[in-house]
Amino acid sequence: MTPALPELFEALEATWPAGAVIRQGSWCLRDGEGGGKRVSAATATGPVSECEIAQAEAGMQAKGQKPLFMIRQGDAALDAQLEAVGYRVVDPTDILVCPVCRLTVVPMPRVTAFTIWEPLAIMREIWAAGGIGPERLAVMSRVEAKTAIFARNRDKPAGVGFVGLSGRIAMVHAVEVLPEQRRQGVAGWIMRAAAFWAQTQGAETLAVLATRANGGAQALYSALGFVKAGQYHYRQKPTESAATDA
Repeated sequence: MTPALPELFEALEATWPAGAVIRQGSWCLRDGEGGGKRVSAATATGPVSECEIAQAEAGMQAKGQKPLFMIRQGDAALDAQLEAVGYRVVDPTDILVCPVCRLTVVPMPRVTAFTIWEPLAIMREIWAAGGIGPERLAVMSRVEAKTAIFARNRDKPAGVGFVGLSGRIAMVHAVEVLPEQRRQGVAGWIMRAAAFWAQTQGAETLAVLATRANGGAQALYSALGFVKAGQYHYRQKPTESAATDA
């Protein structure tokens, strides 16, 4: 059974957590500590006024963060309010899910992928090459139930991924494959390794995030059997846009 959207967003929060979450009226404000959009965006827990939007902006600026809002399904009114005051859509992202059992029917070839925590130095180097630096590694460290995946191909380091557990959902983040190792099935083996680990933890669903602009990732996950279960996007003013980070 596909998890309900609230459960998926709860898993997103648990498996990629902010440094701190501040409750302010109808807002959840996040201190991302440099870890990217997902851990820095404000979300609304109910209807908000223009004055309350201004208060959220001030709260984020007080933390040294540029105002950024995550818009989830059900946030249509807030979406329209932000558009009216100059915020534009950034990084529309799909939440994709697949039964764990679907990805564990194919045996893992020996020495193809390993589950490891703490990450090895070479894993940190692969992440760094893909723009995933110390701040995002700190996000991973905050997750309670987790592992990292180290993939090899043709006897060489090939790629990495991170998996966090939230109840019956295991969510994959930070999949990165070295440029010279792409289009050789490495990312698929990373996802299957994630599923095997999830199975040992009692998870039933594997979830992953993919921006709609990332056609390669969307095609990979579709081929593996993932389907769309939800979506979200951000709102940010044009002069404050940053690098893509779903």
